[in-house]
Amino acid sequence: MSDLFWLTDAQMARLEAFLPKSHGKPRVDDRRVLSGIIFINRNGLRWRDAPAAYGPHKTLYNRWKRWSDKGIFAQMMAGLAAGHGEERP
Repeated sequence: MSDLFWLTDAQMARLEAFLPKSHGKPRVDDRRVLSGIIFINRNGLRWRDAPAAYGPHKTLYNRWKRWSDKGIFAQMMAGLAAGHGEERP
């Protein structure tokens, strides 16, 4: 599928600071999983409808759930938005 969403190197570099460190067993490719999570959310799909290119839908959901519970995505949004808002008079 050519219409799949993939984070660029520049986008991943900006997100690296917000990603938790891996403990023990290495994680599945962060770029693939994050790209899949964004694709699912952007298109309003069910997890099980994720294209196979992003990996197993259960992996996408588990990562989304675990990182959401830990506030990782909220930290990403706040960090990326910092310094990019409108200045107030």
